Amino acid sequence: MEKFNEYIIDFGQKLLIFAIVLAAGFLIVKAITSLVKKALLKTKLDHTVKTFLYSFLRVILYALVVLVALNTIGIKVDSIITAIGAAALTAGLALQDTIKNFVSGMIIIFSKPFTAGDLIEFEGFEGYVQSIRIFYTAIKTYENKIVQIPNSRLTADNVTNCSAGEYRRVSLKFTVSYEDKLSLVKSVIFGVISKNDKILAEPEPKIYVSNHLDSGVEITVFVWGVPDDYFPILFYMEEEVKLAFDENGIVIPYPHVQLAEKNSNE
Repeated sequence: MEKFNEYIIDFGQKLLIFAIVLAAGFLIVKAITSLVKKALLKTKLDHTVKTFLYSFLRVILYALVVLVALNTIGIKVDSIITAIGAAALTAGLALQDTIKNFVSGMIIIFSKPFTAGDLIEFEGFEGYVQSIRIFYTAIKTYENKIVQIPNSRLTADNVTNCSAGEYRRVSLKFTVSYEDKLSLVKSVIFGVISKNDKILAEPEPKIYVSNHLDSGVEITVFVWGVPDDYFPILFYMEEEVKLAFDENGIVIPYPHVQLAEKNSNE
């Protein structure tokens, strides 16, 4: 009976210590996570990312408090940690792709090769980044389609961020005949450029003779605008230059076949 009483007292003491350590630890975790939450709210991270980081930190800290409390009352946590590690390893092997996407998502979030709202090009897709999630990134194309791309692919291959710079260059190529005067051609193109306010004066528009083709002379034009004006400028130039060439008698050559009839009497 005496030993039983001693056991009850010893168990009660350990339980009390465990409860105190647990309560104190939970209060500390609550204070830490509260500070972290306030810090995350001030960042420009995606809402989903903020929620995930906050929840992930809470789980880790609460688990750590429980392990410390168990260790305080004499329970060895080595075997528990070993079991958790083995389970994590098994899960890691089964979820390799998911883990790769998660890690890649963290790399994208913190290295910021692009952010929500940026215009990017990737594997034939072009559109605005709608959101950067833990496992995938969603972009909205010009056709109003939502494309979800696994984050591991975005970090493994080249991604073109069209919004990274303040301005974006629009490159165009036109072909004129060898009979047309280059001075007139350039004057006409500069006239078209000057009529569009979306085309910037700085950086200065450039016009070059870039190639001598079989059918004509290739003219390359560089103009600049803000990223959102890329397609309006491109389509404007393609249409207005053609109309201006027609008005000024500038010929755009194209491949054609000439047939000659041979006289049978010859």
